[in-house]
Amino acid sequence: MTVTETAGPPKYPFGPVVRLDLHPRYAELCRNEPVSRVTMPYGGEAWLLTGYHEIKEFLADPRFSSHAATEPDTARVTPLPLRPGNLLSMDPPDHGRIRKVVAHAFRPRIVSQLADRMRDLVDSELDAMEEAGPPGDLVQRLAIPLPVRMIVELFGVPYEERAEFRRYSDVFVATSAHTKEEINEARDGLEEFLRRLIAKRRSSLSDDLVSVMIEALDAGELSEVEAVRTGIGVLMAGHETSLSMISNVCFLLLAQRELYARLCDDPELIDPALEEMLRIIPLRSVGSFPRRASEDVVIGGVTIRKGDTVIFQRAQGDRDERVFEDPDTIRFDRERNPHLGFGHGMHYCLGASLARAELRVALEGLMARFPSLRLAGTAEDVPWKPGLIARAPESLLVTW
Repeated sequence: MTVTETAGPPKYPFGPVVRLDLHPRYAELCRNEPVSRVTMPYGGEAWLLTGYHEIKEFLADPRFSSHAATEPDTARVTPLPLRPGNLLSMDPPDHGRIRKVVAHAFRPRIVSQLADRMRDLVDSELDAMEEAGPPGDLVQRLAIPLPVRMIVELFGVPYEERAEFRRYSDVFVATSAHTKEEINEARDGLEEFLRRLIAKRRSSLSDDLVSVMIEALDAGELSEVEAVRTGIGVLMAGHETSLSMISNVCFLLLAQRELYARLCDDPELIDPALEEMLRIIPLRSVGSFPRRASEDVVIGGVTIRKGDTVIFQRAQGDRDERVFEDPDTIRFDRERNPHLGFGHGMHYCLGASLARAELRVALEGLMARFPSLRLAGTAEDVPWKPGLIARAPESLLVTW
């Protein structure tokens, strides 16, 4: 008899988020009940997937609808469901149509050009940190400026206006840190910000994403709502997710200082090390954005009924012992690492190459400049941002 049959669906999340730790209930479910029922903070019950194979099968199955999950009765962890009209809340054929437009801004040539500017920015920020002397804050000196500068260049946001969209975005990504009314106000503020930007940029088109969307608007390939809301999704993923990941990678490498030392001794390990970080770090504080079944679907031998909500915990799937040997250990020499850190299927992250480049440039800069880098205190001293979708340190003080 399963856990859910004897005790009823447990409340989700299972407990408070602690640094980069996964609640032990995830591993228990992954082993014994990789498709299980939980009770969400909003909207009632949902299915939680914790096994690698079950998650991958779910992500590839078009019968699970992202658009249907914009309905107000959707079970979820956030006070409000996603609004329709952006890539995260779209199904085919609309998803493919919009994704094709957005992909233009993530072409290899564009990412390569940004990588050169990344190195200059990292060098400049680390120069300033070194000149100021220890302790330095890697969140303020590295994790924030690098992805913010890159996404405003990619997107075409004037750099001097970055503070405005960051003010809204800090509220937009809340689970419990802000009220439903505050989140709604931030959403409206971001949409108005994007509308003004599109209007201003019509007379000065270039090769950035705003220009691409304006051309698509004029060609009738997307609506204004789709342009604005997709733009918000790219801005959020392009800087909030990246700055959180850079912070988390730095924290993990310095909290287990021997890992950082090993990378400094053998810089050629950086690429497999980054893939291992992407596998092991639970970036989200809670499960994924929800999807809903458009018909009865069997996943992992369990029938999910039409209309049911499904979420997954990617980080636990990437620790599934059926797929990964010694899954809870960080191994830079892992020969096979098919992690789901950037998703799978039609919603695979468009910015994966940009995110990898940002992580690589940030780490290369740190290792070359500060081989003796270490936390200024203990790992337990590091403060974390509460009540947000993505886990991230509030600050990360280091010395050298």
